Amino acid sequence: MNSTTPTPPVTPPTPEAPRGGSGVRSFALYLSAAVLGGAAVLGGAAATGALDGGTTTIVRPSVGGSTTIPTSSGSALSVNEIYKRTGPGVVQITATVGGSTTGSGQSRPSGQSLGSGFVIDADGHIVTNYHVIENATSIKVRFSNDDTLTATLVGSDPSTDLAVLDVDSDSNALTPLSLADSKLVEVGDPVVAIGNPFGLERTVTSGIVSALQRNVQAPNGWSIDHVIQTDAAINHGNSGGPLLNSRGAVIGVNSQIETGGSGDGNVGIVFAVPSNTVDKVVEQILDAGKVQHAYLGVSAAEVTSEIAESYKLPVTEGLLVQTVADGSGAADAQLKAGTEQVVVAGQSFRVGGDIIVAADGKDVTSIDELRDVIGARKPGDKIDLKIYRGGEVKTVTVTLGQQPTTPSQ
Repeated sequence: MNSTTPTPPVTPPTPEAPRGGSGVRSFALYLSAAVLGGAAVLGGAAATGALDGGTTTIVRPSVGGSTTIPTSSGSALSVNEIYKRTGPGVVQITATVGGSTTGSGQSRPSGQSLGSGFVIDADGHIVTNYHVIENATSIKVRFSNDDTLTATLVGSDPSTDLAVLDVDSDSNALTPLSLADSKLVEVGDPVVAIGNPFGLERTVTSGIVSALQRNVQAPNGWSIDHVIQTDAAINHGNSGGPLLNSRGAVIGVNSQIETGGSGDGNVGIVFAVPSNTVDKVVEQILDAGKVQHAYLGVSAAEVTSEIAESYKLPVTEGLLVQTVADGSGAADAQLKAGTEQVVVAGQSFRVGGDIIVAADGKDVTSIDELRDVIGARKPGDKIDLKIYRGGEVKTVTVTLGQQPTTPSQ
């Protein structure tokens, strides 16, 4: 859509029913279909099947050097300077989408999905959200000079809602954006978002980092960890666009908005997939065309002082194994799930099973810590878990599996 050509207003799309009971939504804009693509909800804290956060790797572009830079090096740029420097690297993506059925069982008619993306290297690779190009039969990428190119899908990862595209373009015509180290991001940091809300090309908004370490649900139901929350104004069509720090480096990919359950518009709560996750996923896609997530195969609940005291647990910190998935590495290693359902402080737990207190040599007191340990590994790797079974300490060796397509598998 050319912003210089008069067009009718773009009507906000009618949302699909979300995949859960929250007002959090992904926000690609469906043009002719007029349907919001892929709803999502805040992920439950006890669902640890994916366990796919982890270490930072480096994407190295063909022009040489690392694309990962600190978030706060040097003096800050103005919003105008950030826009001038990085705007040419932000693209509009139009995906022709065939009719499909969503993960929630709802029918999605054919049409066009409109989203955003950004160039990551001089080879013509572009990052966007998976839900922007999901089920696409063709993908067009429009640059700031109005050139429109056909893109091919290099690979995608529904578990992190990320995808990598490739366009055949002269490297001199591309403006790659750098990835910052999202571990250095702090609450209150200024941020800038650039994207194509409602088809309005390369719109810039600004705000701050409102919160860190959020968990949101990916299109396939797994949890995305370490998500950045911002109040920068984001709307339908911004999906896949960059969230930038004050130096103009990417700290996240804008992916979901909280609507408050009452509509589709921005209410000041936006969730971005962190750049360190983007870095790791992009590297795997460029190397192998796909992403593999290690899978332990348990759900767990964090030990609290109330649980420890009420049920005389041998530890005051750790993870209570709630369920063990059939056929998983955890099942093969004979981890034991809780057998007694109890309610403590209004929350339901299973006690009587194993308590995980360390993984791969690292103490784990939270679900996020266990996810990070598993996420640093690959399917087929072996890790040692230190557990309490009753009052006895044991070390159990688990061979990690491949994450299933959906949590229900």
